[in-house]
Amino acid sequence: MSSPTLPSRPRRPLARPLPLAGVLRPVKPSDIWFKSALSVVVATAIPNVTLLVIGRLDLVMYTMAGSFCALYAHNLPYAARGRALAWVGAGMLGSMAVALVAASLAGSAVVLVAVGALLAAAQKALCDATRIGPPGHLIFTFISSASLFAPQTIGQVPGHLALTLGAAAVAWVVGMAPAVLRPHGPERRATARALLAAAAHADSAAAGDTPAVVRTRGAAAAAVHAAWQSLLAAGERTAARRALERLVVRAEDALAGPGAADSGQLRAWAAGLRGTGAVPRPRDVRRGEEEELLGLEMELSGARSSWWRRIGPGSPVLPIALRTAVGCALAGYASLALGIGRPYWALVTAASLYQANVTLTWNRGVQRVVGNLVGVLAFAAIVPLAHLNHALLIACCLALAFGAEALITRNYWLGTVCVTPMALLVTEFARFQEPGALILDRVVDTLLGALLGVVAAIAVTNRRATDRIEQAIDATERARARVDGHGASAHARRGLAAALVDLRAAADAAAGEWWQRALPEHRVLVAEQAGHRTLAAAATATAIATAQRSGGIRG
Repeated sequence: MSSPTLPSRPRRPLARPLPLAGVLRPVKPSDIWFKSALSVVVATAIPNVTLLVIGRLDLVMYTMAGSFCALYAHNLPYAARGRALAWVGAGMLGSMAVALVAASLAGSAVVLVAVGALLAAAQKALCDATRIGPPGHLIFTFISSASLFAPQTIGQVPGHLALTLGAAAVAWVVGMAPAVLRPHGPERRATARALLAAAAHADSAAAGDTPAVVRTRGAAAAAVHAAWQSLLAAGERTAARRALERLVVRAEDALAGPGAADSGQLRAWAAGLRGTGAVPRPRDVRRGEEEELLGLEMELSGARSSWWRRIGPGSPVLPIALRTAVGCALAGYASLALGIGRPYWALVTAASLYQANVTLTWNRGVQRVVGNLVGVLAFAAIVPLAHLNHALLIACCLALAFGAEALITRNYWLGTVCVTPMALLVTEFARFQEPGALILDRVVDTLLGALLGVVAAIAVTNRRATDRIEQAIDATERARARVDGHGASAHARRGLAAALVDLRAAADAAAGEWWQRALPEHRVLVAEQAGHRTLAAAATATAIATAQRSGGIRG
């Protein structure tokens, strides 16, 4: 169905005001924050205590590189998590190899900053393309940039890489250990999120197409899409996973027809997914429902989108990677010009800023500066205790790692309050240092990195953002046509739902960019409304057809 012709709209300003309101406001934390927090503490404690016992805490940086792999992939089913953690470990090992070889061969800090900036850009591009986050590229950049400026000889590199590999293996075991007790935990959580998001949309949908309803609909669509992705990545379709599929179908139905949805029942099913009990089963299981889920088998065996294609020419990943390279180089060289001994702190600060657009990058800059400034005050309070002995130093670092994961999903600046003193304490493992000098260097590098990082984000334009919206609208129209042409199959409906999620992401990313031509905001709105109407009509047609085949809905 063609979209109606829309009147032209006034051209939007090339530059938009950068906000301050709400940037530091805490939000509801992730429902799995404690998993990454406990994992990183356990994965870090094992090698750290071992090094303490043998008297080689000077090697902590190399084991920490592997230990921090435990922060990743907690949202993935265990089959996919095992593969993801292995790739994270390989990426960390590769990053460390480049950094350590460069540190041993390059005699110039100017060269090391260039290597660090290029490495940070490559890490950003690969993490965005593979969607391996949070915490994304930042952990890789933090570890590899610090390693670039660690005194090193080429003969020491293999031993140090072996320490990283050993710690990464420990992190892999720690990350996979919960599978013994709750093998379907990630899929259950993803399904519960989809049910709760669909319930929230059902509660708000009576208000019509208000901004609040558009937000709840977008959140529900994203949650349902994520639930299907989790189930598709989980591997074999066991009885428990088939039961979860049926619950996601109910969330899809509520998204398509919120007026007829029972939000209380959706929330009850979500509550029933906590713990390790049996998966709740809807009482009104339809006889034709198994046919509706057969598309999953086809998707499990079908071709997947390659991450390499997502990083090719025209990819939205590339402009952000270029910003990362430019911003990190500017920050690192400015730090060198001021004579600061740790330019990698400025480099990492710049690398931490880059988000999907200029506005979000600015927000992250404000959060980073505030968090670091409060964090150095926390370091000043903690360091006398940490200097009492090395065991207390390890304990302080572990407590701060846990605190960072507990707070960072509430707001980035809160997590940085713990990350900053932890990063400063890591420099103390080789030898205790004068706190005042460390604090001064950290403050100056933070301000340099944040300022020049935002300047680079503004200077390096991303004018392809509007093109990506046009491509997403076209993809949504093609997905709608497939739904109309394939008898509203479940596979086609999931394709349309995924296209709508991508369209909303593209529109949100472009809305915060500078130097853009006028965005097709009304075309986006029309495409989203038409797509959701098509999903609703397809769900209704499927229910009617199933009822006709089975002679009615049977409990």
